[in-house]
Amino acid sequence: GEESLILLDGRHEFPFSFQLPQEPLVTSFTGKYGSIQYYVKAILERPAAPEQSVQTELQVISHIDVSSPALLTPVLRSQEKMVGCWFFTSGPVSLSAKIERKGYCNGEAIPIYAEIENCSSRLIVPKAAIFQTQTYLASGKTKTFRQMVANVRGNHIASGSTDTWNGKTLKIPPVSPSILDCCIIRVEYSLAVYIHIPGAKKLMIEMPLVIGTIPCIGFSSSNSSITSQFSMDMSWLALTMPEHPE
Repeated sequence: GEESLILLDGRHEFPFSFQLPQEPLVTSFTGKYGSIQYYVKAILERPAAPEQSVQTELQVISHIDVSSPALLTPVLRSQEKMVGCWFFTSGPVSLSAKIERKGYCNGEAIPIYAEIENCSSRLIVPKAAIFQTQTYLASGKTKTFRQMVANVRGNHIASGSTDTWNGKTLKIPPVSPSILDCCIIRVEYSLAVYIHIPGAKKLMIEMPLVIGTIPCIGFSSSNSSITSQFSMDMSWLALTMPEHPE
């Protein structure tokens, strides 16, 4: 309940603390069409004068442990595309890719394993990228916004040649962690390995990613500081400002 206190002239400071609710709170997020924000508000009531209030934003992180069994499972995809038009077909381009686990943390480098076989007559260049998809759900309508947040380019592959990626790395930039259990805003990630083929549609494999906050234990010593780095480096919060928050 509310407590009243009459203060004498002078400066007064009051330490305070709040217990956050037991039910999980959604991670703070500012996106293209909406945001999830938390505030602490203080109100000063004065007799015979208007009340004064001040509020400050509070950053909340709902932790995702990358060591959970569901996020330690490898993800494997493969696809093949014939290249050619009308009467002349030059042959297939085939692509298979794998990541060792589904969950990673900010700042980690994802090793990508891939095999690209070029049986077409064209020169091709494989690439990989991390995509972020923001989904907004309100009044029975859905709006999505997708953006590339990191990418890496492979070597040219000549006609009749094969190339293998044996752990080619793609570093995760400062991005918001995945938001998967909120009924109005979802933030999801995928890792795509793709090839633009001249004169044909793009060949692309997408593998689901979860960006977590608690790193995989025993993965490497370089990741032991990620949790503390994550909580201090909040730059991901201001990556995209909402144009029209809903």
